Amino acid sequence: MLDRPLSARPGAAKGDSDARLWPNAKRSVGFASRLRHKSGVTIKKALKWTITAALIIGVLIAIKAWHDTMRDPVVQRLVIESDALPSGAEPVTIALLADIHVAGPDMPPSRVERIVEQVNALKPDVVAIAGDLVSEKRVATKIYNADEIVAPLSGLKARYGVAFVPGNHDHWFDWPGIEAELAKHPHITVLKNQAAQFGPLAVAGVDDDFTNRADLPAALAEIAPLTGPRIMLTHSPDIFPSVPVEFDLVLAGHTHCGQIAYPWGGSPATMSDFGEKYACGVVKQHQKTLVTSAGIGTSLLPIRLFTQPEIWVVEIRPPQR
Repeated sequence: MLDRPLSARPGAAKGDSDARLWPNAKRSVGFASRLRHKSGVTIKKALKWTITAALIIGVLIAIKAWHDTMRDPVVQRLVIESDALPSGAEPVTIALLADIHVAGPDMPPSRVERIVEQVNALKPDVVAIAGDLVSEKRVATKIYNADEIVAPLSGLKARYGVAFVPGNHDHWFDWPGIEAELAKHPHITVLKNQAAQFGPLAVAGVDDDFTNRADLPAALAEIAPLTGPRIMLTHSPDIFPSVPVEFDLVLAGHTHCGQIAYPWGGSPATMSDFGEKYACGVVKQHQKTLVTSAGIGTSLLPIRLFTQPEIWVVEIRPPQR
């Protein structure tokens, strides 16, 4: 009897099957090993690119922040009409400064001197300062004393003078010292719930509302006998709804327009009870106009981002008929 073919033998069949499977198994193990290695390399590359991109974005944000903080103030302009100016009268211009916040590293007195020169070049009739000359932020590299803070303002030039109201940081720092230094400069008039005549303009100024020192009725009583367009100067814009409609203009600061803002507009914090409503720029309501300045300096942190230091120039003229 003939033997069965080798391939038909049980033992032989099993051996042949193992022999055929072994190279496939080795190839599978090798493929899995290569796949794991390739995946590891891919993850490492992705992580490297992510870290690199994050560093680049961080550097760009830092450059943008320093530019926004240290650049020369942007000049914003607004024209309003007032029936309180007789027909044919010359327009009157007000330069609004707010939140100068003298402190290192971003706002030394030498920088304030340059900003004063910029304001003088605009030839305003009145300069209005909406408080917060000082910043006592914990991260400041230098805190200046009252005479160093006020000294640069001595160079301000305006035909009818400079009006000043205190801000919350002025009170928290050393208001008696600051007020004493301001009193040395006769062209600067401090208005604490008071009013004064500045050429053709009647200007009332309230003390700081944020620290509950504002007395609007007192300021209104003082401005009652004065003539001309009525201007209200305040540190915080939050008094705007309470200002009578006969006021042509309310000038404010305090909010810094957020100081650190979103690139698409708005900011995480406004320091206003009304949120974004009165926090930045021009608002017209009930025949009144509010201008809230982004200010000049910084508080809490010495940086701005997506906001800019600014000077507002408001021209008030008789109605164009």
